[in-house]
Amino acid sequence: MFKSLEIAPLVQNESEELIQLINPEQDADLKPDEVPAELSILPIKNTVLFPGVVIPITVTRQKSIKLIKKAYQGNKIIGVVAQKNKKVEDPNIDEIYRFGTVARIIKMLVLPDGNTTIIIHGKNRFSINEFSSEDPFLLAKITLQQEDKVDLKSKEVKALVQSLKDAALKILRLNPEIPQEAQVALENIHSTAFLIHFLSSNLNVDVTEKQKILETNNIRDRGTLLLQYMLKEIQMLEIKHEIQKKVHTDIDQQQRDYYLRQQIKVLQDELGFDGPDKDIESLRKKGEAKKWSKSALQHFNKELDKLQRINPQAAEFPVAMNYVEFMLDLPWDEITEDNFDLKRAKRILDKDHFGLNKS
Repeated sequence: MFKSLEIAPLVQNESEELIQLINPEQDADLKPDEVPAELSILPIKNTVLFPGVVIPITVTRQKSIKLIKKAYQGNKIIGVVAQKNKKVEDPNIDEIYRFGTVARIIKMLVLPDGNTTIIIHGKNRFSINEFSSEDPFLLAKITLQQEDKVDLKSKEVKALVQSLKDAALKILRLNPEIPQEAQVALENIHSTAFLIHFLSSNLNVDVTEKQKILETNNIRDRGTLLLQYMLKEIQMLEIKHEIQKKVHTDIDQQQRDYYLRQQIKVLQDELGFDGPDKDIESLRKKGEAKKWSKSALQHFNKELDKLQRINPQAAEFPVAMNYVEFMLDLPWDEITEDNFDLKRAKRILDKDHFGLNKS
């Protein structure tokens, strides 16, 4: 959550560490007569613009630059919609969503490299009725979406708001990569709509999930859907945290065991005590002198390495030692000539079984 945006190349990030901005003082939607019936449509990648959210973006495509410049010279109102497939460089009308957010261009900056950076403020949600033009940029006839009436002071909504804040704070604690400024911004949000839109905008999910939130008309249902996604993210972060903690603990334990073994080895050398390491080295030399296949030697050395890592006081140490000693005792590639003399075999058997009655 609160991850950096990736809007390229149609609309690209100005910063890799971008945190969505909000302006609670400008929460009011535009009035219907302030929004033209035919709106310029700007597609963006990898994110969804929500009402109330302020984001800086850098526009690189000539078609989008023309749109921005014309809008900035006029009423500064544009329609922002998400692109369905981020790999498409020049999306057509079938490759963008039909539901978006009306935005006001707060500021436009032309950079020395020719790119244009704009800061836009999300306002009303809207749906596209039909496209009226695709050149020089997309134009569409739209309908502003009205919010369903919800009692924001009800216990249910208050409980939902508190759950969203608790979930957001837990995500901040579990993810050290999120800057502390995010918590400051969160604490300064007092509007239910702002809270839901701010968290939705920064939610670490696919555009498809964000689009579902945007298209939900009831603010309570929008918040409930957002909370579901946030709880899933918390579960993933907790699992990730447990894995990292376990790996860190295992590494610490291995380092501790190695250090103790080295200390024991030094003490054994000082006392003149032949520890298991010398026994293992002796077995290794015997193995090198043994006439066996390359694969058998590799397996033997692998077992010796495993034996060297086992604590001599552990129950599995003698078992592993017996196994490698058994490997050495086996007659690898040592054969004797067969003797099929039955009379000689009879003499040996009669001698070994002397005193036994014949059956």
